[in-house]
Amino acid sequence: MTIVVGYVPTPEGEAALTAAVTEALRREEPLHVLNTARGDSLVDGRFISEDAVQALRARLDESGVVFEIEQKVRGNEAAEEVVEAADRVKASLIVIGLRRRSPTGKLITGSQAQRILLDANCPVLAVKAD
Repeated sequence: MTIVVGYVPTPEGEAALTAAVTEALRREEPLHVLNTARGDSLVDGRFISEDAVQALRARLDESGVVFEIEQKVRGNEAAEEVVEAADRVKASLIVIGLRRRSPTGKLITGSQAQRILLDANCPVLAVKAD
């Protein structure tokens, strides 16, 4: 089985990646890192550059975990991409980072994390940044 982590270059994304690497090593399972953007903007800070991908590869190589990095720009919401990737690779666990939001903000704009928690077909580990 595989561990899927939704990664964005934010403190929450870094916390998710750190937790996912720890789980992958503990469970002796490969790690599938998913970085996605909707593609509805010319510049999306959540989508990492090729240089950042190379730095991420070096970091994961150093950790000793078996991994693959996938980047998607298909116009889908991040939650859809994460759940689809987890189903495709038959994930044993999804790891996501949570950011602090007000209840009103969650009500008005929804939550990608909430959608992953509700739609996932495997356990989800949700972590917060320090």
